[in-house]
Amino acid sequence: MEISIVVSVYNEEEVLSAFHDEVNSVLNNLAKSYELIYVNDGSVDNSREILSTIAKTDKNVKVINFSRNYGHEAAMLAGLDHSKGNCVICMDADLQHPPAVIPQMVEKFEGGIDILTMIRTKNPDSGFFKSITSKLFYSILNRISGQKFDINASDFFLVSKRVAKILKTEFREQSRFLRGFIQIVGFNRGYLEYEANQRLAGESKYSIRNLFKYSFNVMLTFSNLPLRLGVSLGILVGLFGLFIAIWEIIMKFKGLTPPGYTTIVVLISLLFAMMFVLIGVIGEYIAVLFKEVKARPIYIIEEILNEDSQ
Repeated sequence: MEISIVVSVYNEEEVLSAFHDEVNSVLNNLAKSYELIYVNDGSVDNSREILSTIAKTDKNVKVINFSRNYGHEAAMLAGLDHSKGNCVICMDADLQHPPAVIPQMVEKFEGGIDILTMIRTKNPDSGFFKSITSKLFYSILNRISGQKFDINASDFFLVSKRVAKILKTEFREQSRFLRGFIQIVGFNRGYLEYEANQRLAGESKYSIRNLFKYSFNVMLTFSNLPLRLGVSLGILVGLFGLFIAIWEIIMKFKGLTPPGYTTIVVLISLLFAMMFVLIGVIGEYIAVLFKEVKARPIYIIEEILNEDSQ
């Protein structure tokens, strides 16, 4: 098997047939052996039925049906776990990741690249707010994590078989960021820019709230800087308290000692605000640790179609 294509699917009934026709056409023109792995992430529309029909007519297709919705990252990981190709390409089924660039990706791999990061230069479905917050996310992550992540890197990427093997056995965390993981494992890396297509139908499955929640979890996964902020804030508040103490002593010697009510209220409010923020941050880290300690399965498969046909 030369190429494995992993496709995450969640409620994509309106675009699945068009996607399959387009990606199949591109892969057939490559004249290489391939497998198409569709991971149905608990879709509640007719995606499962459409994928079942595709699997019956195309033996290059493997369909993995989850028992419920586990999320996009889990779907990509399941596809990687069941891939057999010398290189694995992960992409979405909404046609925003253009199948037409797959030959260029394979050419990069054949040139010795183990990890190919696809850099999105344009996204017609991304509004001004989403574009700004995406850049802000990467800017903050690069500053606090100690790692250098590519801005506008997407979940559209290629990895070689040896990198896929590492992802199958390592990086099995409950809070995952695959596009980040592949950027920190080393090996020969390359980049390829692409313009995202407009969604053929449907809408993004990520709400603003979900994106913020996901971004925050990623930052906790890659950095312990928020915990260290407690020390810095403690020093700053301590210096502020020392300044207030010196000020009060000077005022006392001058006979201008104020009642002190305002000072006490301000200090108590500041200290409690800092304390609750730090408790909240620690709570989030504990929540991440709790998820890891429980070691629950990342996903549960209900059914695999055409598992042994390739």
